[in-house]
Amino acid sequence: MSENKWFETNKESWNKRVAPHFDSKMYDVESFKSGRSSLNDLEVGEVGNVAGKSLLHLQCHFGQDTMSWQRMGAHCTGVDISDEAIDKARQLNSELGLDCEFICTNVYDLDQHTDKQFDIIFTSYGTITWLPDLNRWAALLNRFLKPGGTFYIAEFHPMIWTLDDNYETFGYDYFNRQANLHHATGTYTDANAPIEYDSYWWNHPLSEVQSALLQQKFKLVSIAEHDYSNYDCLPGMEEFSPGKYRFKKLRNTIPYMYSMKWVKPEA
Repeated sequence: MSENKWFETNKESWNKRVAPHFDSKMYDVESFKSGRSSLNDLEVGEVGNVAGKSLLHLQCHFGQDTMSWQRMGAHCTGVDISDEAIDKARQLNSELGLDCEFICTNVYDLDQHTDKQFDIIFTSYGTITWLPDLNRWAALLNRFLKPGGTFYIAEFHPMIWTLDDNYETFGYDYFNRQANLHHATGTYTDANAPIEYDSYWWNHPLSEVQSALLQQKFKLVSIAEHDYSNYDCLPGMEEFSPGKYRFKKLRNTIPYMYSMKWVKPEA
C-alpha cells in the first residue's frame, strides 16, 4: 500500500465525517458562534498567553480551536487534509468576522503552501495517529517554528489505541510497527450517522514522540499523563466529573491523554 493511498483514503474518511460533526452536540457550532471557546482548560493553561503571537494549528478539522485561539488574540493559521472541513472553517471564519487563514493540505506538504514561521505550533486530540512517520513530522515542526517558539501537543494516550474495537481488552500493538486498517460506520459524535469508510492509522508510543522531537533539538518544558478524557468520544465512557470521561470498566487505571510543551532553542 502506497503512502498516497493511505492519505487519499483518510481524506475521504474525514470528508464523510465533516457534516455529522458540524451538526453534532459535541461540536455545538451554534454556541461556538455565540462566543463559546472550544478549547479545554488543560491546553489553555499549558499553552499560556497567546495574545499578539502567530499560531499554526495542525490538523485543525473545521477550525473551532483555531478560531478560539484567534479570539484570545493570536494570529492563526489552520491546516487540514479535508477540503470539506476547510470549506466549513472558512465559512465559519467569515461569518464570525475573524481573519484566520485556512490551508487544505496534508501536513507533510505544508511547505508547498506557506513559507511562514510561527511563534506557536499547536495540535490536539486525534492528530498524530493519522501520520505514519514522526521523524518527518518533527522536521516539519522545526521548519515552521521560530527559534524560541513553542510547540504544544495534547493527544490521546497511545495506551488507548492498544484496546480492541470495543475498548474492553488489548487488540492492537502499542508500537508503531505497521499501518492499521479500520473499517467503520458512524462516527465518534454519532454512532448511527449514515456513513461508512475505511481509514489507516498508526500508534505512536510516547518514546517515539519524544525521540522525534529530541532529534530536532527541541527542549521539553513539561509533560503530563492524564487519567481521564476531555471528550465522550469512545464506546463505554461515562462522565465522572463535569467535562471529564473514563471507561466504565477501566475507570482511572489507565492513561487517557497526555500533553507536552516543547521549545525550539534560539538560533
